[in-house]
Amino acid sequence: MPPLSELTQNPLVCLPYENVFAGLGDQYSDVVEAADFPKYELRFRNDQLLGKLGLMSEKVEEQDFIEAFGQFHVPHHLRAMRYHGYQFGEYNPDLGDGRGFLYGQVRSPDGLLYDFGTKGSGRTPYSRNGDGRLTLKGGVREVLAAEALHQLGVNTSRTLSLIETGESLWRGDEPSPTRSSVMVRFQRSHIRFGTFERLYFYQRPDLVETLLDHVIEHYYSDYMGEEEVYGLFYADLVKRVARLAAQWMTAGFCHAVLNTDNMAIAGESFDYGPYAFIPTYDRKFTAAYFDYSGRYSYGNQPMICRINLEVLQRPLGMVMDKQDLATGLDGYDAEYEHTYRELMLNKLGFESLPETLGKDLLGKTIKLLEESQTGYHDFFYQLAAQFNFAWRSHPETILENSNLSAAVFEKWRNVYQTALQTIPEAELNTVGDRLTRTNPKTALLRPVIESIWEPIVAEDNWQPFNDLLKKIQQRK
Repeated sequence: MPPLSELTQNPLVCLPYENVFAGLGDQYSDVVEAADFPKYELRFRNDQLLGKLGLMSEKVEEQDFIEAFGQFHVPHHLRAMRYHGYQFGEYNPDLGDGRGFLYGQVRSPDGLLYDFGTKGSGRTPYSRNGDGRLTLKGGVREVLAAEALHQLGVNTSRTLSLIETGESLWRGDEPSPTRSSVMVRFQRSHIRFGTFERLYFYQRPDLVETLLDHVIEHYYSDYMGEEEVYGLFYADLVKRVARLAAQWMTAGFCHAVLNTDNMAIAGESFDYGPYAFIPTYDRKFTAAYFDYSGRYSYGNQPMICRINLEVLQRPLGMVMDKQDLATGLDGYDAEYEHTYRELMLNKLGFESLPETLGKDLLGKTIKLLEESQTGYHDFFYQLAAQFNFAWRSHPETILENSNLSAAVFEKWRNVYQTALQTIPEAELNTVGDRLTRTNPKTALLRPVIESIWEPIVAEDNWQPFNDLLKKIQQRK
């Protein structure tokens, strides 16, 4: 460990950390120690996030990341969070942070509280039979997923750093031995639905109330002081989760493991394991090889999120009015449908359309994508790349070089032209701009991820990874 005098010069170690979650007491987490690793090689640093911490990237060195987020030198305790969860519909009380911990919490210049949470940082009391480690490929995949989703407008956690740690790991779902890593995740809160569910399991309404007050104070503070503060919180959470599900669906993203311990109480998307972006529109598409029943398929995601919100009513119902919970959940479907339609119309180039026309265009777009099985992401990219003003008056020129099924395509094209005619000709450039902004060329499909992983394995060549990240972050 470097001398204390050196660590006090590390801007990441010296951030104004706040022990807000730790202040709740020992009923919610356990003090743990990080693992020691044989080596530390910084493979990714997210300079885009440093500004949110009030730091200038040029003032933060590679060694600063290694000391803070690899060797975990920090002037406070590290805490593994306790939680349970419903996994594939079955309750599991043997959970908790098994290969990570809450590294620290920092309030950004905008006044919001953010968590630094680790993944792959060693064993904890909840590791069970695991080694507490993260494979390097798993870390690479999470970096890519979080950055891609962020650029696509999804409310997501992001990766602050990824460090290779020099161990050999054995995994059943990767060629082994495979390389190891540790990453630090940046998000509003790592408190999960399962954090509350654990307290219901132990029948501790007092702890539920304390945790709920904490969540409202730091993540739903607009409702502080309101008479019906609990009901307002839950209704807002329902809407956040509905919007998140709509964002996933629009992005063509399948999370793959929507257990309640993977649902964040602040309504963010996080924890990317066997995820995948859909190659074509297929509601039955599954990303996890172990999802034999298709429970967490792409098309089931909105329903599963609603079910998870309903299950959360059990612990919340220990301190909340049952009618407030029912009323809050009633808003889910309308919020999801409204958000999904709005986001999909954005992908089609429109800020808004008359309701009947908007529904018709969305319906025909989904039908076209589903029946043609054309590339989901490429369809929208081609719409952006080929867009021109002639489409408004000459529908036959809309995607004229495509090989889409004639009958379905013809119906969609006519409705798309009708939608374009609602835009004054002088303002058509806004359609093109919106198409370009929402539909990047680079889609994070599985073959793309494998193409950048192969040179890492074969020759430790990180240039394709860095090039892909640059394209994603620049929306190209």
